[in-house]
Amino acid sequence: MKLKEDMSPLLLQVFRSVIWVYSVITFLPWYLLSGASGSQARAKRVKARSVSGNPAGPYRAVSNQLKLVSLLHEGVDTLDKVFEYAVVHFPQRDCLGTREVLSEEDEIQPNGKVFKKVILGDYNWLSYEDTFHLSQRFGSGLASLGQKPLCNIAIFCETRAEWIIAAQACFMYNFPLVTLYSTLGGAAIAHGLNETEVTHIITSKDLLQSRLKVKTRRRLKHIILVDKKPTSWPDLPRGIMVHNMAAVQELGSKPENYEKKPVPSDIAVIMYTSGSTGIPKGVMISHSNIIAGITGMAERIPNLNENDTYIGYLPLAHVLELSAELVSDLHHNYTSVLRPTLMAAVPEIMDRIYKNVMTKVEEMSSVQKTLFVLAYNYKMEQLSKGYSTPLCDRLVFRKVRSLLGGNTRMLLSGGAPLSAATQRFMNICFCCPVGQGYGLTETCGAGTISEFSDYSTGRVGAPLVCSEFMLKDWEEGGYFSTDKPNPRGEILIGGPNVTMGYYKNEQKNREDFFVDANGQRWFCTGDIGEFHHDGCLKIIDRKKDLVKLQAGEYVSLGKVEAVLKNCSLIDNICAYANSDESFVIGFVVPNQKQLTVLAEQKGIRGSWEELCNHAEMEKEVLRIITDAAVTGKLERFEIPKKIRLSAEPWTPETGLVTDAFKLKRKELKTHYQDDIERMYGGK
Repeated sequence: MKLKEDMSPLLLQVFRSVIWVYSVITFLPWYLLSGASGSQARAKRVKARSVSGNPAGPYRAVSNQLKLVSLLHEGVDTLDKVFEYAVVHFPQRDCLGTREVLSEEDEIQPNGKVFKKVILGDYNWLSYEDTFHLSQRFGSGLASLGQKPLCNIAIFCETRAEWIIAAQACFMYNFPLVTLYSTLGGAAIAHGLNETEVTHIITSKDLLQSRLKVKTRRRLKHIILVDKKPTSWPDLPRGIMVHNMAAVQELGSKPENYEKKPVPSDIAVIMYTSGSTGIPKGVMISHSNIIAGITGMAERIPNLNENDTYIGYLPLAHVLELSAELVSDLHHNYTSVLRPTLMAAVPEIMDRIYKNVMTKVEEMSSVQKTLFVLAYNYKMEQLSKGYSTPLCDRLVFRKVRSLLGGNTRMLLSGGAPLSAATQRFMNICFCCPVGQGYGLTETCGAGTISEFSDYSTGRVGAPLVCSEFMLKDWEEGGYFSTDKPNPRGEILIGGPNVTMGYYKNEQKNREDFFVDANGQRWFCTGDIGEFHHDGCLKIIDRKKDLVKLQAGEYVSLGKVEAVLKNCSLIDNICAYANSDESFVIGFVVPNQKQLTVLAEQKGIRGSWEELCNHAEMEKEVLRIITDAAVTGKLERFEIPKKIRLSAEPWTPETGLVTDAFKLKRKELKTHYQDDIERMYGGK
C-alpha cells in the first residue's frame, strides 16, 4: 500500500521529473551490471508443480520432482553429527556470543507498569570447539547424575547460550529433550513434566523461583541451574537435589561416561506446542525429522556460508528458532550478535517494527516526511517491476536499516500470516527480501519458504525440497481442488520432515497423521491454501477460524484480524463471532500513543484505563476500524459491529497469546466473557 503524498501537485511533478531523468540515465548500466534480468526470470519461473498433474497434487519443488531430499551432507544423519561437522570445519570460529549484563534498573512506563531495563556490555564468545567440549562434559555429567539414554530430560529455560550447550549434550548422549516455553502457565508446565515423567530438569534460577512448582513433581530428582548461583534451596521437597551447570560439567570431566550415539529414528526432541488451542501437545521429533527439515530450509537460503551471522530472537522452544539455529550450525553462522545478516521473526515482531517506524515518520519535519514518503512510494514501484533502488537505500533508508545492524540480507517470517503491508514495509525499509515461510511444529517448521528473488506479498513460497503438498477438498467451507482460477483445499504436508506424532496421544495421532501406500508420513494441517500457477502457496483460511453466522455467511476470523492489524491505532485484535448471532465483534488492544492523541482531539481526558473504558472512545475507534476494514475490502458481514478496548496488552505472560504471539482464542473468550454477553445484548 502506497503512503499518502501530502504535497503540492507542482512539487510532486518536479520530483517525479527528476526521478524520471535519473532513472533514464542510470537504468541501462545498472540493468546490465546488476544481473536484474536473471533475478526477474527467477522470480517469474515455475517453482513447483503437481507430480501427478492432478490439481490436488502432490506438489513438489521443480528440482525434486522424482525424490524428496532428507540429508544436506552424506552421513550427517543425527544432530550430534551436525555439530561435529561444524566443529571439524570451523573449530576456532565464534559460535555462541553472550553479552555481559552490567546493571539492571527499573523503568516506569506511561501506563504505570515497571519494566526492567538491562544495561549490556560487550560480547563474550565461545568457539565451536569450546562449545563442543562444554556440551560433551555436560552430557557426561548428566549421565553421572543418573540420566539414562532414551529417557526423557526437560529444559525449561530462556533463550541463551546454555540452552544450546544443554541441547547439544542431550543430542550427543541420546537423551530425548523435552522443551517447554518459559511463559507457559502452571497447569501446562505440570502437564508436560508429568506426562514425560522426567527425573532431571534444566532451568534457570529465575524460572525455578517464579514458574516452576516442583512440589507436585513426584519423579523429579535433579534440578540443574544454568546460572552461576548458590544451590541452597530450603523450600524444595526432600529428595530433590539442585546443581549448577558448571558443577555438572566438572562432574562430567571424568572419562568413565561414554556417549551412547543416537540413530536417525531415535527421538531427539519432544517439543510441547504453545497451546493456542488448548493443553499443549508434545510433538515427538526424531533426529531424521529435524535433519530433513533443516536440509529443506538451507536449500532455500541462497549463498548461506560461514560469513553469515544469525541473531537468535525467538524462544528456542519454538520450532522455527531451533531449526534456524541448527541450519546455522551446518554453515557457521550461528551467533547472537550485533549486525546480523540473517534473522527469523514472527509477524507480531515485524508488525511492531512497522508501526513504530511509521509513528516516527509522522513525527518528522514536513521536509523529512515528504522525502521519506516519496522515496518509499518510488521504491515500491521499482520493486513491483523487479528493480532495486541503491540511491534511495543509501540516502533515505540507511537509518531504518541500521535498527537491525545494517547488514541484514534476508529476514525470515513464520509462525503466522504476515500482512502484505508489513511485508512490503520490511522489503523497502530494511532493503532486503522477506522470506515468508509456512510450517508447523508437526513438520519441524519446514514446509515452504518464498525465494530470495520473489518480492510478491501474501504468499509463502513453493514447497521445500524435503516436503510435498496435497490439497484436500473441504466441502463445508466450499474449498475444492477443482476451483478456478486456483486449486484450493486443506493443506496436507508429506515428507521425511513430518514428525512421529504426539506423545501419548493416539487419538490425535489418528486424526492428524497418516501413512500413505508408499510408507510416507503425512500431516493434516487444518489450514486452507491455494496453489498459484507458478507453484507458490497462499494461505487463505483456517478451518478452526471459520465461523458460520446466523444468516449462513462464513467469516474467517484470521482474515479479519490480518486486515485490521494494519491500522496504526491497533496493537492487537481478536475477532469473535457466535454462530447464533448475525455479526462479528472484536477485542482490541489499542496503541497507547495513538489513542491518547485521539482522546486529546476529542477533548476526552482520563487515565489509560478510563480512556479504554470510555464509550465515546470505543465508538470512535470502531469508526476508524470500520474505515480500515472497507479500505481492506472486507465484506459487510466481516466487519466488527461492536468492540471492547483492552487497557492491558496481551503478552505470553498474561496467558492470552502464545510465545509466538498467536491468539489463544479459548482463553480470550473466557477472559472477555462478560463483554461478549454485553455486546451480544446479554444473550
